[in-house]
Amino acid sequence: MFDYSNIQLQNITPTWLPGTIQAAMLRLDLLHDAVSGNKWFKLQCNVAAAKAAGRDHIVTFGGAYSNHLAATAAACRLLGMRCTAVVRGEAAPRLSHTLQLAQQQGMQLHFVTREAYREKATRDWTAEFPDAWFVPEGGHNAAGAKGCEEILSIKDISGFTHIICAVGTGTTLAGLINSAAPQQQLKGYVVLKGAEYLSDEVKALLKERSAPPWELIHAHHGGGYAKVKGELIEFMNQFYEETKIPLDVVYTGKLVQGFKKDIESGLYPAGSRVLLIHSGGLQGNLSLKKGVLHY
Repeated sequence: MFDYSNIQLQNITPTWLPGTIQAAMLRLDLLHDAVSGNKWFKLQCNVAAAKAAGRDHIVTFGGAYSNHLAATAAACRLLGMRCTAVVRGEAAPRLSHTLQLAQQQGMQLHFVTREAYREKATRDWTAEFPDAWFVPEGGHNAAGAKGCEEILSIKDISGFTHIICAVGTGTTLAGLINSAAPQQQLKGYVVLKGAEYLSDEVKALLKERSAPPWELIHAHHGGGYAKVKGELIEFMNQFYEETKIPLDVVYTGKLVQGFKKDIESGLYPAGSRVLLIHSGGLQGNLSLKKGVLHY
């Protein structure tokens, strides 16, 4: 559906990167304006399964600032499919930029209370949405992980010793683990506070084979999901000035900032070649006041 030739493997040399370590970023954000980053990879097998079952209506789940909802809306519009979002919480007087974008793409918004949303996994939604195909929040299922296995085949990444990405649900990380070479080390930078449960979530999506070494890093969530501090904004602006790569405040900003701090702490030995996965999500920056970010 998309032309992967738009995706670049860009070497990065920010001032804080020592000469003993090499790094590059896989620019999944360049895939598409609206269906960018890892979102399409998590969606592609889910969409294929829906079509195989003869369904043309996707129902998925998320909060008011969910990149997944925005990307699903855009993808379904391109595919000529109907889509509905079950949104956590009551509708605000003014919808978030994310929900406005989703609505503009034709997505129907179905708001439920936070209590009802917490019970979404055990609730039977088929009565409300007959003949729909259901995709979990964030595309977090085996089909989502399978789609993400394609990410590491886009460019030749065989020479990298480490592969790192931001982690929300763990779906993308699971796909990367399933497709990485046995000697490559994978690290997932968790953007949620108190998310130790994610280890089991990732393990549940791994293939039955000897996985390469991997770990979750919980030290760089910056106070919790979508919590934005001035230090992060300053870091993102500086990184853009040096690399011309835009980051988002929820995922990739914290990934790269955490990578910097872990280099300084000695986590990455001399000779490391590190691949950072840019998972897109730049539309999330629209929630910031204009001018806060320099791009």
